[in-house]
Amino acid sequence: MVAPLSPEEAIRRALAARKPGATICPTDAARLLSPADWRAALPAIHAAARALATAGKVRLTRRGVPVEDPRGAYRIGLPRPSPSA
Repeated sequence: MVAPLSPEEAIRRALAARKPGATICPTDAARLLSPADWRAALPAIHAAARALATAGKVRLTRRGVPVEDPRGAYRIGLPRPSPSA
């Protein structure tokens, strides 16, 4: 039996399935977490996305602009590498 995904792992897997630099919609991760009832999984995905963003593991954006506490539509992406000094 396959262990169920955590919301954080669903986000990581959805991001890994995209090309480098691409973002995902929270629904992409919710569909991995709970394919049959992905809408019910959205609150857990939103909470995990905020926690991962606070930890610096993902970035949350709306129309390409970073947002700290998104309301409405937003995207999840990996942090951009910092420019070398």
